[in-house]
Amino acid sequence: MVRAPATVLSTPCEPVNPTAAETVRLAEDLAATMRVSPGCVGLAAPQIGVGLQVFAVDVTGHPKTRTCHGLLVLCNARIVAASQWHKGREGCMSVPDLTGDVKRAGRLVVAGQLPGTGEDVEFSTNAFEARALQHEIDHCAGLIFLDRVTGADAVYARKVYQPPRG
Repeated sequence: MVRAPATVLSTPCEPVNPTAAETVRLAEDLAATMRVSPGCVGLAAPQIGVGLQVFAVDVTGHPKTRTCHGLLVLCNARIVAASQWHKGREGCMSVPDLTGDVKRAGRLVVAGQLPGTGEDVEFSTNAFEARALQHEIDHCAGLIFLDRVTGADAVYARKVYQPPRG
């Protein structure tokens, strides 16, 4: 797992060809790595040292989940619409010792491409899944949650170790 301040985490990622074999392998690696990382609900390619626009999110079973699309693996994702902004606490596997308050959209429309087929998809979500998607889209844009905290007083040391969330 790549940790801040690694350059790959602060560099905007390159778009990918979602049908390329290497993209499909990367998508599979992200989903597998996320699944074996306790507490992880999302993982983006830069977090494993790859500067490409691919990420995986799965909020299944998380207590804050309202809407859940199951495992989502997207290439070249972008936010189409965002509304109902709320502040919430975030953590990240690439910043394991800190959490922070970040203002994010509570309702979101996301578009992207599926690895393998290249199919264009667009879907709506809300609450925790929306937050997780924005967090991973930010990783692909070269941003970590610390770039979006609501102020210096909104960054906290993890008091008790909890498995970090992607």
